[in-house]
Amino acid sequence: MSIHTLLKQYWGYSTFRPLQEDIIQSVLKGHDTLALMPTGGGKSLCFQIPALFSPGICIVVSPLIALMKDQVELLKSKGIAATAIISGMGKREVDILLDNCVFGQIKFLYLSPERLLSELVRERIRHMNVNLFAIDEAHCISQWGYDFRPPYIQLAKLRELHPQVPMLALTATATKKVIADIQDKLAFSNGRIFRKSFERKNLSYIVLNEENKLNKLVHIAHKVAGSGIVYVRSRRRTEEIARYLNTNNIPATYYHAGIDTSSRTQKQNDWKTGHIRIMVATNAFGMGIDKANVRFVVHLDLPESLEAYYQEAGRAGRDEKKAYAILLCNESDRMQLLKRLELSTPSIQEIKQVYHHLGNYYQLAHGAGKGLSMNFDLPNFCTRFQLDSLKTIHALKFLERDEYISLSESVHLASRIQIITTGEELYRFQVQQSDYDFFIKVLLRTYGGLFDHFVPIKENDLAKRIGISTLDVIKRLTKLQSLQLLQYLPQTDQPQLLWIKPRTDIQQLFIDRKHILERHRVHQQQIESVIAYSQEPICRNIQLLHYFGDLEAQKCGICDHCLNEKRRNQQEAITHQITNELLKRLSNGQKILEELVLSIPTGTEAEKLKVIRLLLDTGWIESDGHTYRLTPSAPVH
Repeated sequence: MSIHTLLKQYWGYSTFRPLQEDIIQSVLKGHDTLALMPTGGGKSLCFQIPALFSPGICIVVSPLIALMKDQVELLKSKGIAATAIISGMGKREVDILLDNCVFGQIKFLYLSPERLLSELVRERIRHMNVNLFAIDEAHCISQWGYDFRPPYIQLAKLRELHPQVPMLALTATATKKVIADIQDKLAFSNGRIFRKSFERKNLSYIVLNEENKLNKLVHIAHKVAGSGIVYVRSRRRTEEIARYLNTNNIPATYYHAGIDTSSRTQKQNDWKTGHIRIMVATNAFGMGIDKANVRFVVHLDLPESLEAYYQEAGRAGRDEKKAYAILLCNESDRMQLLKRLELSTPSIQEIKQVYHHLGNYYQLAHGAGKGLSMNFDLPNFCTRFQLDSLKTIHALKFLERDEYISLSESVHLASRIQIITTGEELYRFQVQQSDYDFFIKVLLRTYGGLFDHFVPIKENDLAKRIGISTLDVIKRLTKLQSLQLLQYLPQTDQPQLLWIKPRTDIQQLFIDRKHILERHRVHQQQIESVIAYSQEPICRNIQLLHYFGDLEAQKCGICDHCLNEKRRNQQEAITHQITNELLKRLSNGQKILEELVLSIPTGTEAEKLKVIRLLLDTGWIESDGHTYRLTPSAPVH
């Protein structure tokens, strides 16, 4: 099949979007390739098509577990074999899945970067017939970027496993310095860069200095029809603002990482299908959201970088119709952002203290813990040890950077089971334990492949089929596991913390001071750029594109600055025309006010009266309170 046939067969498109085919051809020629495409630009096809075209498996690295799961399900729905290894999976489950990638027909293996820390994973990848390494959100590898993720540093080790396999790095946001850093960190050889302009011609960027943001938000929601997203920084605020919108007859809901998975899925579906008009969310919402007709994105808090703002704002207008990205801010917001900068840089002693508390939190002895992956509840951890949550988050990132721990995002894994005994032994057990016979038969009828690999199950569905409670299902599965007949992995819905190294005494803990100072400097530059964007009277499009290295950017004509400039120019032209017409009329003799105003075709009555007052002030005309006439100082007309 040609790449065009694959595009038509699996995705139903007749032609590629701009740059997609160029990127695909570069990969197929074996070139290391960096693709810079804005949100909604179709990055996934750039690795999915060449991977399908070539024999072997494509390894896709992404930090976004939810997005990985969505892409795997989407590929499966098209009949394409794909799977993902994410945090929370047990060692045996990962082992079986990797075997399927080595010996089976899997075309796509999605991995979080944390998984490359595992020698088991790297060794199995060495034995796979890999046709491409695709690195999504590649800006995460750069310490100059806004979302530096320490585990991404491990990606260079993929080169050691398959030196001849090309690497495709993809990102929607990268400055020139980040672009160079990506190529360096991934050891690009004979690399190619494809860059689609970051300009969004249909997206109007608006910055409004507002003290009463909620009133303005309601005004925007009433004025701009269609679906919207409102971004705020705190979980509590998402709920408060959604409630405020609903009281103003604007259907809204809220979304943040602290909501359970089923509720998040329901809220997301309600919003995507239009049952709910506005989603109020933290930045946990949005990555991979496939909704093209978002008409506005409002930020009620200043973002911490223009990269983050560009990505979040870019979720508006992906259907290429007119849309708005609106930032509501005031001087207080700018002061708070600078304060957050200081809180985001913990001292070395504070980082060591967080590490010490982690050891106590999990009750690990010194020298123990290597390779353990555990649920991690950040709010509970901070409350127990009376820690500031923002400083703690950044302390954990520095501990990641120095490879003591690895922390994944929140992840939902359904319950899984696998039968680990033989069919004969299982049958013998059913004969001996008749009260388990029907239970096991229902398991085998309901779920296929139980002897071969872990299979997702739903305890409540099993309970309905068997006629017992969900709690009884869990008890029976736990009992069968204790008898070593099957392995049962209950569902999880929490971030995962992996101990890369055994717990160390904090006196022996090495923290890279130079890196901390460098991250602080980069973060400060990013915040200063955001504050400048919110204050400077320059075309917003030019500001954003200059930030990303496009120094040839032109005025967009549709941002708040350009629109204000147009209005000023139009007003100046109207004022000039009214002035000329007034002076011309009065050059033919004095006139009463009503006659004078009616004789001028240009402008509104208010605009005409404003010009008359201006001419009186300048001394070009005079009045006795009834009639108006020219003065000797007036220009000759």
